[in-house]
Amino acid sequence: MLRMRRSTPADLLTGPGPDAAQLQDILTIAARVPDHRRVVPFRFIVFEGDARARFGAVLKEAYLANEPEAGEARATCEANRFLRAPVVVAVISKTNPDHRTPEWEQVLTSGAVCQNMLLAASAYGFAAQWLTEWYAYDDKALASLGLEPGEKVAGYVYIGTAKEGPKERGRPDMPAIISHWGEKK
Repeated sequence: MLRMRRSTPADLLTGPGPDAAQLQDILTIAARVPDHRRVVPFRFIVFEGDARARFGAVLKEAYLANEPEAGEARATCEANRFLRAPVVVAVISKTNPDHRTPEWEQVLTSGAVCQNMLLAASAYGFAAQWLTEWYAYDDKALASLGLEPGEKVAGYVYIGTAKEGPKERGRPDMPAIISHWGEKK
């Protein structure tokens, strides 16, 4: 039920993850978002199997370049980030500033893709978390993704099976965030 949707922290994910057919369907569902004038301002980079550890080596190197005094334990933690879940999907936002669809709408489409992916994973019985973290903004880590000029990481979506249920967290006070136009407070 959507009312109960919650992210499961990546640290609480394990296998199994989606198989190839399930992942294809999750990505297809993720791509079914509002997209004014069909710009398709997003794409996916999938990390599975050994690719997760190989990207972890990139993260470790980038982290140590930024934090040369970091100890080996912290560097190893960075190297293991993508091993927290069986599947990690980088959602890449690739807006076209010259398109007549406002760039802001294109960015929102990429965010909707991430949210749809969380919902699709949940519908298949998997747990997921949408994160950015430091490596979504680090030049060295980003260079390894082969991003084109203007592309950005909208998020990394970790997908797997929950080791335990996520803890509930505070939610918005609904009356405080809802107003009706024309009514006085």
